[in-house]
Amino acid sequence: MASLGLNLDEQKAVDRFKKDVVEPSMSKLVIIDFWAEWCGPCKALGPVLEKVCGEYADRGVVLAKIDVDEEKFIAAQFQVKSIPTVYAMFRGQPVADLTNARSESQLRQVFDELLSKLPIDATGVEGAEPDIEPLLEMGEQVLAAGDGERAAAIFMQIAEMAPDNPHAQAGMVRALIAAGHAKEARAALEELPEELRSDPAIAQARSLLELASEAPQDEGELAALREAAKADPADMEAQLAFAQAAFAAGQRDEAAGTLLAMIGADPEWNEGAAKAKLLQIFEAVGLEDPWVAATRRRLSLLLFG
Repeated sequence: MASLGLNLDEQKAVDRFKKDVVEPSMSKLVIIDFWAEWCGPCKALGPVLEKVCGEYADRGVVLAKIDVDEEKFIAAQFQVKSIPTVYAMFRGQPVADLTNARSESQLRQVFDELLSKLPIDATGVEGAEPDIEPLLEMGEQVLAAGDGERAAAIFMQIAEMAPDNPHAQAGMVRALIAAGHAKEARAALEELPEELRSDPAIAQARSLLELASEAPQDEGELAALREAAKADPADMEAQLAFAQAAFAAGQRDEAAGTLLAMIGADPEWNEGAAKAKLLQIFEAVGLEDPWVAATRRRLSLLLFG
């Protein structure tokens, strides 16, 4: 697992972000200024931010400047599309977008509002628990983009910060599966403490791992299973074998379509095996996922429509 993850530059960028932004935000209000040397509006806003943040320093406000040219990976995770972009972060989570506050008076007004609502400690808090929600979102975004290796590295870092967080552990397992490291994913699940194993997020990751074990060896095997299923629609074993392999290979629409057709033809076949497999897929993908919601409606119409 040591070989998984970010390249050296990206790893250094994440470490700098944790040190300069996430850790101070555990007790301070960190103002993140995404800027670049070539950006005229950035150069105009920079001194204003520095002045007002300096005025509020004794109230727990800290300014963190991030050069988007030097920290492209971090800027990408925040989906910075134009600069200057300014966020306020507290306990690891963005709490306000300050991009449109360009004058000293506007910034002071926003700072006063935030400081009146947030439990900022101007002296610092030792041992504050990190709010890892933004980092979890970052990992999920990278995973959704299809980069399992990078997502695994992000979730591993989060798991080190919060080893008892089931979402961090489950994310790491799902990312390892996406990266093709099923053996490492299984080992990670087996190493979890007993109190985490019953968490729904862990159960979802476990279902995904079980389904991933049905993956075909290559595209040729998947094609052969597809042809066998098409050749004889009445062969339920062939249909189920293809549906399992299709989902494990990332073809979830084909998998669901095949299973729904099986349920429509014979819902009781093999003690409802097709429905059971589809429900397992729902659990693995996540019951809140839009694709799952849409497919569940198709299943309901099939069964009760």
